[in-house]
Amino acid sequence: VQLQASGGGLVQVGGSLRLSCATSGRTFSSDIMGWFRQAPGKEREFVAAIRWSDDMPYYSGSVKGRFDISRDSSKNTVYLQMNSLKPEDTAIYYCAAGDSYAPRLAGAYDYWGQGTQVTVSS
Repeated sequence: VQLQASGGGLVQVGGSLRLSCATSGRTFSSDIMGWFRQAPGKEREFVAAIRWSDDMPYYSGSVKGRFDISRDSSKNTVYLQMNSLKPEDTAIYYCAAGDSYAPRLAGAYDYWGQGTQVTVSS
């Protein structure tokens, strides 16, 4: 499985960005796609995930209501629409593919993209 994340950039507080994660070669065991982020000096944290089988979404409490995860199966692409961005959303965002038994745990994901930088300026 190869994952290619894109769409990051610099945005002002309150602005929006849409991240994309293009996938190829999805394996039988990868039934969920997730987004994680890592800010400088902090551990990688879960942001959102979506299950391939039924589009069931999962969100962290810090982004619920502001971020929206979706997918386009025809393009094998997962999106993360980020609205009402805050300075604390600044991080490198990674997309990942894995098993849905623990969608919020990084350990459940076997494949990771290279990350895309999101910077929210105040």
